Amino acid sequence: MNPFNFKTVSRLLGFVLLISLSISPNPVKAHCDTMDGPVIADARTALEKADITPILKWVKSDFESEIRQVFDKTIIVRKQSPAAKELVDMYFFETLVRIHRAGEGAPYTGLKPAGSDLPPAVVEADKAIVSGDISHLTGKLTEEIEHAVHQRFEKVLEAKKHMNESVEAGREYVEAYVVFVHFVENLALSVHTTEHHAEPAAPAEHKH
Repeated sequence: MNPFNFKTVSRLLGFVLLISLSISPNPVKAHCDTMDGPVIADARTALEKADITPILKWVKSDFESEIRQVFDKTIIVRKQSPAAKELVDMYFFETLVRIHRAGEGAPYTGLKPAGSDLPPAVVEADKAIVSGDISHLTGKLTEEIEHAVHQRFEKVLEAKKHMNESVEAGREYVEAYVVFVHFVENLALSVHTTEHHAEPAAPAEHKH
């Protein structure tokens, strides 16, 4: 593969990975469970307006009845006192995020504080949505993917030079080859994930 084609392919992979990040889960790193995430932001709006509409989009239809019941009780209790409001709001936030995560098929591990560390790509994705400009995000992702693919590719080429010098050298080449091919394969597989927050397909097993 000549340098031009390699660069073109890696840039394409960077772009399609961007698309997959918006539709596939990253349950460990997702920020729907942070206090400054979009779910809680909509929950605050819903509670202040006593209107559940803004948060229903975060809830699968199977769980809508449950969140409606909790919401109605929360609206009643939060009127009792500032202390009651603080406690019941937090309970509602936790319930909403738990239900949202359940709809994703992801575990609920508690609410994370505002300012929790997030992958740079997630932060940039939110900025892109606010600004309406995705160019900075695609540029950063492209750079990261290109670097990752290029690094593994160069390791394969270096190992290939010595693969016939000994059995050990041959095994080093095979290991580098498998790492490189599986990495590219996983990127390609993520592109074909079509459902919002759907689990990516398991990589096919190579016959080497």
